[in-house]
Amino acid sequence: MNYLAHLYLAQPTADSHFGNLLGDFGGQRQLTHIPVTVKSALDNHYLVDKFTDAHPLVKEAKQLFSPKRRRFAGVAVDVVFDHFLIQHWRQFNNQSLIDFKHTSYGLLDKRIPVMPTRMQRVVTSMTQNDWFKEYESVDGVGLALDNIAKRIRFTNTFSGAAEDISRHYNELDGLFLAFFPELIKHVNEFNLESTPK
Repeated sequence: MNYLAHLYLAQPTADSHFGNLLGDFGGQRQLTHIPVTVKSALDNHYLVDKFTDAHPLVKEAKQLFSPKRRRFAGVAVDVVFDHFLIQHWRQFNNQSLIDFKHTSYGLLDKRIPVMPTRMQRVVTSMTQNDWFKEYESVDGVGLALDNIAKRIRFTNTFSGAAEDISRHYNELDGLFLAFFPELIKHVNEFNLESTPK
């Protein structure tokens, strides 16, 4: 899953928000000391990723991307599932998305001094530029994915993923709506951070 889903599945604390994103930035090996609360949140991040990567509905979603983009289809699914989480936000959270983002960005800002360098840069850009606003539209998702394609260190054919998303939008939406409640249930069953969603 991508950043918004990881933050949605976090607890409303600075350590939890930090830990639930840390897995995308090298995890524990980036820090000399990690509090138990951050470690539990990091473990939650890995639990989410492992469940997502192995899930048949996610594998089905990846197959909707054209062969030339399939190598990075997992990245595309992560980002487009954040888009669908935004589209269906009220189904999963009583707090408005604007309030959630404001709270979440504030919690992340509190931990910027202890984040690994690359995470500091990404989180600062995310919170100051409201990346999740971009994810509200397919064009915004496409732009985010094209930017990822540019950062891949070797020649690739990943750009233009918005074409596949537009072509299979309803199918991807249905797969997200079938998958995400299962992910929430899985996180709650393991309860690594002690408070269910």
